[in-house]
Parts: sequence; C-alpha cells; structure tokens
Amino acid sequence: MPEVDLGFPRTHVEFTNPDDESEVFRCDLTWLTSRWTCIFGQGCPGIYESSPEAGCCTLGAHFADDEDHRRVAEVVEQLSSKEWERHDQGHDGGWTETDDEGDLKTRAVDGACIFHNSRGFEGGYGCALHAHALRTGVKPHTTKPDVCWQLPLRRQFREVDHGDGNTHTEVSIGEYTRAGWGPGGADLDWYCSANTEAHVGTEPVYVSNRDELTALMGEAGYAQLARHCAAFERGGPLTPHLADPAR
Repeated sequence: MPEVDLGFPRTHVEFTNPDDESEVFRCDLTWLTSRWTCIFGQGCPGIYESSPEAGCCTLGAHFADDEDHRRVAEVVEQLSSKEWERHDQGHDGGWTETDDEGDLKTRAVDGACIFHNSRGFEGGYGCALHAHALRTGVKPHTTKPDVCWQLPLRRQFREVDHGDGNTHTEVSIGEYTRAGWGPGGADLDWYCSANTEAHVGTEPVYVSNRDELTALMGEAGYAQLARHCAAFERGGPLTPHLADPAR
C-alpha cells in the first residue's frame, strides 16, 4: 500500500510566536517528525504519468506575490545556457505566463516548468534554479518560487476568536497534502507526502527541512519547534505518520 489514507490521528503543538505575540504557531508534530524525503531522480514517478521525468514540476509555479517574482527574476538573469536548458527559449519567449484567472506563474513547456532540465541535459537534470543555488553556494529556497521550496510543507493563516473580543492569528505548519493542490489534487496520478515510497529519509522532516522551516517561522520560532519535535520523538510518538516505516 504505497499511499496511506490521511485520516489517522496526529499530534499538534501550539506556542506563541517568539517574534510576534499576536501569532500562535500550530505545528503538526506527526508530520514534522516523519521520515518523508524528496525522491526526485531516485524513483519519483512524477505527479502525472504523462510527465514522469518532471516530478511535481509539471504545471509551472504560481508566484506568491510581487516580491516572490522579483526575487526569482534576479536569479534568472544569472542563469547561463550551460545550466538552464531552455535559456534561449525563456529569454526569447518569456519565462512567465498567466493562468486562466490572470495569476502570474512560471511558464510550462512540453509538460514541465520552463526551468526543468531534462535528464539528458549536460548541465544537470532537474530544476535549473535549484542547481544554480547549489553551484553558487546559496540556499535553494532563496532562488526558487515560494511554492516550490515550501512543498511539501504548508503554512496557513486563520484568525481565531477567543470569545471575549480578543483574537490571534493561528499560523499552522503541516503537511502539504493532495488537498493543498485544490480540486485537482485528487486527480494526481502519484503524490509523495503520504506515500510510503517517499518516507525513506534518514532524518525527520524538521531536521532535513530546517532552512525552509526557519524561513517560514523565524530563527526563534524554529528553535522552539525543534525542541518540541525532539521531545515528541524521545517520548516515542503515539501518533506516528502511517507512511513511515516502523520505528
């Protein structure tokens, strides 16, 4: 059974954001201590059977806001044709496009994001933006669109009413499940977050994705999360992720 039903018990922890008392983090310890890891290039069949080599980089990435777009645009100007397979195509025809609702995203070409390098490309297989980060010694989350580096983490915001006229902002940190993709999530041919094939990491998610979680929560927020995760693991989690191997 490669993909498990997500309707299993989970443990969450809540704590005030050390950097902002108006926010409360609600973190999914079950997910964050799981052994999920990205298996792109190591058995990942892709989310669509029609684009098995593209992983989850098939539809192009929507930008979170103007700042997200500007940051990626600066990196695009640094990419050479030796590290970006569609360099000329991206500069001649543009590397962005708008969807049916008018939202800006990276352009999709032949069933993959325009920054996806094919397996036979001499400059390397996979995301050109990610490879550029590794080549230049910077963190990949600083070169890629927000939605790309956050996956499969998901940060959501909601206002919580205390009932006495006071409110706080709940910031949830958890698993980017199929539902996160919207109505089309159920139609994906394969998906990794609850798939046993991807729960083969040597480190828990909160460790392997430290940089991304720090970017989402801040240094102090991540430090507190790490303490809660470590304590949860020491206690022998009663609510493990069902896609994990037996621990």
